[in-house]
Amino acid sequence: MNNLFSNLPTELPSELIEFLVEKPGIRIERIVSQGQATAAGEWYDQDEDEWVIVLRGQARLRLEGDEQILEMGPGDYLDIPAHQRHRIEWTDSNEPTVWLAVFYEANKIS
Repeated sequence: MNNLFSNLPTELPSELIEFLVEKPGIRIERIVSQGQATAAGEWYDQDEDEWVIVLRGQARLRLEGDEQILEMGPGDYLDIPAHQRHRIEWTDSNEPTVWLAVFYEANKIS
């Protein structure tokens, strides 16, 4: 048995990504951020759909084409379609932000 909140680093020079489950058509990751953000001018553009939830901490996320920045805290989640460009504008530098991200291929789910 494992726990999503165990072994949280006290200092994080870069975002920590851990694969929890990886099977055909689905991947589940624990992501820990502390003050990290997407580099200026860069966007994530993924081949898979991504369902993401903040379990602890705070973050700000932006979807390309949307001027509104999404303020995310514990319990806030979002389903991001494949190739919807997005970026992390900010994560709390005072405490770890723990995300659970589920990457899936919608066309393979019936």
